[in-house]
Amino acid sequence: MSSTTGTTAEKADATHATTTTREITTTDATNTTEAVQAPSLTESAESAPSPEAGTSTAPAPGASSPPNARRVPSLTARVRRTALRTVRRLPYLLLKGGTKSAAIVALLLLWEIAPRAGLVDRTFLPPFSEVADAWWGLAADGQLADNARASLARSFSGFGIAVAVAVPLGVLIGWYRPVADLLGPLLEVFRNTAALALLPVFVLLLGIGETSKISIVVYACTWPILLNTISAVRHVDPTLLKLAKSMDLSAPRLFQKVILPASVPVMFTGIRLAGAVSILVLVAAEMIGAKAGLGYLINASQYNFAIPQMYAGIITISAIGVVFNQFLVSVERRLSSWRVPADG
Repeated sequence: MSSTTGTTAEKADATHATTTTREITTTDATNTTEAVQAPSLTESAESAPSPEAGTSTAPAPGASSPPNARRVPSLTARVRRTALRTVRRLPYLLLKGGTKSAAIVALLLLWEIAPRAGLVDRTFLPPFSEVADAWWGLAADGQLADNARASLARSFSGFGIAVAVAVPLGVLIGWYRPVADLLGPLLEVFRNTAALALLPVFVLLLGIGETSKISIVVYACTWPILLNTISAVRHVDPTLLKLAKSMDLSAPRLFQKVILPASVPVMFTGIRLAGAVSILVLVAAEMIGAKAGLGYLINASQYNFAIPQMYAGIITISAIGVVFNQFLVSVERRLSSWRVPADG
């Protein structure tokens, strides 16, 4: 009996010892794992930059960045690309500008050198530097501005009236055949009569005031605009007209959407010609019975033998014509922006 009890006690002790050993082993392994993980977490915490140090951390992929943080780099990159593109195109732009101005610079140099070298009489053709001094003197005392203002008012008034009358009339004549048959012979008679030949008639009928000068400008500017508008309307692409008619467009919509946009390039050729004619005819009209204007300035300078002032007025007229033509070219490009360039 005692032997059996001793054996049972020994088995209980062995089982308790085994269980204790397993618990100790498990506890040691857990402590070891925590000890291993703790330094790694500590190192990660130490290696991560702190906000107090002034360093910024990269945002997470899903995090939203402020709008300014996105716009500023893109704007900076855009400005940088524009600057690089401009720098790359600078030699081309300089070459293009030099090519366009080479002929004018050569003319001015010849104008300056020829009178000084005795190739022409400098009494009748003074050097360009003297003409420039005279131009500056006229501009300084206000004579040039006053005369230019009077001429521009007359020229632009006549030009505007001519555009307002000739464009609708040209559209009607070009589109409606009965109107063309009715007004065609009359137009042929008047368009072959020079405007300056009718200048005495305008002066006799309307006097020597502003009305006669504006009327002669209207008459001279009407024909280039009218004839080019008629040609533009008659030569609209038939395919466009067929497509528009297949869509059952009304007559006003047809003119607005098809005929007028297709006629803009040819129409503006006549308008640009009329812009040049408005200044040239006005100068001739101002030489008769005018008290102000660039034509009056040129004529008065000739009578007073102030040759540099005369050439200064001529240069002013040329500059106004160039600026006005460039303005019309810009308007034409804006109105015909729908056209596809020829190079694709």
